[in-house]
Amino acid sequence: MLRDFAYLDAPTPLAFAHRGGAARGDENTVEAFARAVALGYRYVETDVHATADGVPVVFHDATLTRMTGARGRIAQLRWADLRSIRVGGAAAIPRLDDILAAWPQIRFNVDVKADDAVDPTVATIERCGAGERVLLASFSDARLARLRRAAGPKVATSLGLRGVARLRLASLAGRRLALPPSVVAAQVPVRYRGVRVVDRRFVDHVHRLGLQVHVWTIDDPAEMHELLDLGVDGIMTDHVDVLRAAYLSRGHWPTDR
Repeated sequence: MLRDFAYLDAPTPLAFAHRGGAARGDENTVEAFARAVALGYRYVETDVHATADGVPVVFHDATLTRMTGARGRIAQLRWADLRSIRVGGAAAIPRLDDILAAWPQIRFNVDVKADDAVDPTVATIERCGAGERVLLASFSDARLARLRRAAGPKVATSLGLRGVARLRLASLAGRRLALPPSVVAAQVPVRYRGVRVVDRRFVDHVHRLGLQVHVWTIDDPAEMHELLDLGVDGIMTDHVDVLRAAYLSRGHWPTDR
């Protein structure tokens, strides 16, 4: 039986706009999220770092260079200095609390990218009353353990790299695996370092543990259909139009969106 969390209260398969739909180039911006929501997305994947004065901001990289052309690390800048910097010369870097407030109906998959962002992120989620519509994620198992301690068992989480590796080995051996009570999904790539992760055996095993399988980052329509045939519960994509078309073709895009 699937774990009962409000975060997963929508029919599967879930469609996730990865960084709001990164293919357009303005990832993790208000504009990107607005486009995804306008298309009907109700799940958005995003990333969080914290400024030097403890403000959680929605941004993937630790440094500003790739997205803004500016120099500097987010962790070394105060919010007052960061707020004037633009992504692609146009879009501002958003604060997490502003994003949560702007779309109270949206589920956010929040990848916490740095240890110093753990406490500010959890405090912001609590202050915004957003615990039921947020899933906390990280590649780092140690950081996820800190997030779970800070947020408590009622805020949904996924698994880090070591947790996913243990889950994959458990699926091959056909044995159960004890997991923290807040874990609701295995969020995984199709392959990791050339090794296949997502196959029928893995999906069925994860389902028997009461978890969902969310796969990232899938942009090819043929691969989307292959994964849906395997029974995955969600797909994350940079190409939000492509995933929407694939879901529509299979009757997975709810008519009330």
